[in-house]
Amino acid sequence: MEENEELNDEGLENQDNSQDSLVKVTGMYKDWFLDYASYVILERAVPAIEDGFKPVQRRIMHALKELDDGRYNKVANVVGHTMQYHPHGDASIADAMVQIGQKDLLIDTQGNWGNILTGDGAAAPRYIEARLSKFGLEVVFSPKITEWQLSYDGRKKEPVNLPVKFPLLLAQGAEGIAVGLSTKILPHNFIELIDASIKHLKGQRFKLYPDFPTAGIIDVTNYNDGMRGGKIRVRAKISTLDKNTLVINEIPYGTNTSSLIDSILKANDKGKIKIKKIEDNTAAEVEILVHLPAGISPDKTIDALYAFTACESSISPLGCIIEDNKPLFIGVTEMLERSTDNTVELLKAELEIQLSELEEQWHFASLERIFIENRIYRDIEEEETWEGVIAAIDKGLKPFTTNLKRAVTEEDIVRLTEIRIKRISKFDLEKAQQLIESLDERIAQTKHHLEHLVEFAIDYFKELKKKYGAGRERQSEIRIFDDIEATKVVIRNTKLYVNREEGFIGTSLKRDEYVTDCSDIDDIIVFTQKGEMMVTKVDSKVFVGKGIIHVAVFKKKDKRTVYNMIYKEGKGGPSYIKRFNVTSITRDKIYPLAGDKASAEVLYFSANPNGEAEVITVLLRQSGSIKKLKWDMDFADVLIKGRASKGNLVTKYAIKRIELKEKGVSTLKPRKIWFDDVVSRLNVDGRGELLGEFKGDDLLLVIDQKGMVKTIAPDLLTRFNEDMIVLEKWNPNKPISVVHYEGEKERYYLKRFLVENPNKEELVISEHPKSFLELVSTDWRPVIEIEFIKPRGKDAKPNQQVDVEEFISVKGIKAIGNQLTAEKVKSINVLESLPFEEPEEQSAEEMEVIDEESIDVPDTDIEAKDKGSDQTSLF
Repeated sequence: MEENEELNDEGLENQDNSQDSLVKVTGMYKDWFLDYASYVILERAVPAIEDGFKPVQRRIMHALKELDDGRYNKVANVVGHTMQYHPHGDASIADAMVQIGQKDLLIDTQGNWGNILTGDGAAAPRYIEARLSKFGLEVVFSPKITEWQLSYDGRKKEPVNLPVKFPLLLAQGAEGIAVGLSTKILPHNFIELIDASIKHLKGQRFKLYPDFPTAGIIDVTNYNDGMRGGKIRVRAKISTLDKNTLVINEIPYGTNTSSLIDSILKANDKGKIKIKKIEDNTAAEVEILVHLPAGISPDKTIDALYAFTACESSISPLGCIIEDNKPLFIGVTEMLERSTDNTVELLKAELEIQLSELEEQWHFASLERIFIENRIYRDIEEEETWEGVIAAIDKGLKPFTTNLKRAVTEEDIVRLTEIRIKRISKFDLEKAQQLIESLDERIAQTKHHLEHLVEFAIDYFKELKKKYGAGRERQSEIRIFDDIEATKVVIRNTKLYVNREEGFIGTSLKRDEYVTDCSDIDDIIVFTQKGEMMVTKVDSKVFVGKGIIHVAVFKKKDKRTVYNMIYKEGKGGPSYIKRFNVTSITRDKIYPLAGDKASAEVLYFSANPNGEAEVITVLLRQSGSIKKLKWDMDFADVLIKGRASKGNLVTKYAIKRIELKEKGVSTLKPRKIWFDDVVSRLNVDGRGELLGEFKGDDLLLVIDQKGMVKTIAPDLLTRFNEDMIVLEKWNPNKPISVVHYEGEKERYYLKRFLVENPNKEELVISEHPKSFLELVSTDWRPVIEIEFIKPRGKDAKPNQQVDVEEFISVKGIKAIGNQLTAEKVKSINVLESLPFEEPEEQSAEEMEVIDEESIDVPDTDIEAKDKGSDQTSLF
């Protein structure tokens, strides 16, 4: 082994007799690997903080600047020119250039540069052209303050870093995978970066969030300033075109229309979602139409698209940059601060060079004036040597140089000798003085800028925003996302069967009893006659225990489903009655519900989706001196407790049978529902505005700006459009008052109506293109005020108040209503409504839900349509 690791002494002597030490191969590999890793990190994968460029990008920009003459250059030519500085293949350079061009910031492109929306690639480099954009020319280059180094072959000079006077790294973003290191800096908004730079210079706080060229919706709650451990969620913008069609107008960053459609088709093939077909109409803007089969909920499908396809994804940023040839992990806030501070230093360096050049111009202009105005050039006519000429001019200038800002050098005198006779003969003293005065003004201005450098930098950023900010507004909408539970939105793509006697459940038991439709990610809850309960994952065939009495899809954290049970605690033991719910479990664990005795037995069991409590009749066996052999029991008299509770004693005698006497009604109090405006979703967790308490058949009233009125069940999966103007608990007896503009008659009308068809969406204004909804009131006795337009040369008509109840009676929903006024209207406003004592609603019987194991777990579902109970009696 040692021989393999070390070089042979004899071999070393043959190569160099003076080398006595041995070199281990392992050590050489270590050095080589570190050298390679350092090279990949510094020269290929990670951008520099100074200018935001990777080496290949910096060299492309430098090549473009060298080739710049205002006209377009073939990309192939630019790539070839870049290869003088970048020792790699042309394909990698062309790819890097296309990526810069697609960001539409530094390069002005011509030809087919690909499409980030569809994923189409760019044409070959010989077919497309490029030149530097005006923004790139202004912000990226300043040769006088650029630090230069020799190129890899020593033939050319290239910039160490380009003097970029803008947070370019954050504007473009960067992604790279090196050896043992990676970076992922997300792109940010152009205008927001400038605003943040200005705030930093003013000493104010700022926050930066990503903005993507593909637009979409983003949740930046956990962005973590773009550092390691952060995460943002990105979603496509999906809306409902009609009840059978969804339209995707914006896509998540990191995807394109092709990959997005593929993911949707794959989810459809797996049965996660159900679609009829997809149309891709994308051109300059994204338009993907998703056609749904009849009967499929658009709202549920939108959630399913987010849950099972690339319509939603997570991006984990990683802020890693190069500073002083070392990797540095920092957040986007610090990146912007460093970039802005660097911009100030670059502006200072440019101003200092500008001041030096202006002072040099002033100095020579003053010398030239003295030289010509005092005819010093005549003093050299008699001189025969060069030294004599220099000395004569120097002597002639001395009486007039007291006001100069620096001493006269021999170089200055040489320049004076180079002035042509034609220039001397046409010398205009007044123009020369004007030039010197203008230089004085520019010098004073430059000094003022240097003394007020921060203000100068702020003005510089404001000018950038003014010149280049148009059309660069934020594209990605920032919004807090609602969490989507996959089990609630997945399509029921398979069927569940049960063999009760043998104790098997599964999707492959097609010869046995059908239970329900389910999905392949559902959990199944099972109860057996022995009083045992188990929750297990859907599979083709699973043994759960013999004597199955109830099987259903399990809903996690479901406090609405209540199980009613009577069981016998062992052979000859007493019987107990209990009510409980199951909100949290350990999968595949067996839970005893009837005590721990092996002979325990369930005598009666029912599962009630909305907390129903039935009335039963208990019949005892004739035994000894028992007088009462039959009596009724109401489960409503039993408190709902945890599954581990023992329950209340029914009898210590043997029960002959139990009969269902009367089906139950819900004993749970109406559910409180809130609307969270942040995510535009309903919830039962207390977030947002309380809409009211809802029983099983209560509905919501929804009215949008387009004049559509509908009532819907309060389903937590419902998505609400941004143009919704009314959302409240629907009272069937309360009239709705609407002021609308009738486009055909060009008049305002007032109507009052009741919703007569609860399950139908109806338009309450006409379909004329000029018709629109002015205002809606759902108060019992609203009052409105009409403000009239002032006629030319006359006083405006006094405002008119209208008692809506007096003005018009309740009519049909399709009625046009009564004309409000024939005058020209300036505005119509709702005033305080007249008093009205609303009739009290008869409250449902209320009963507290108690869950000993999961009291703090909120309700997560509304069973609006399922009002029945799954009754199973063993007798």
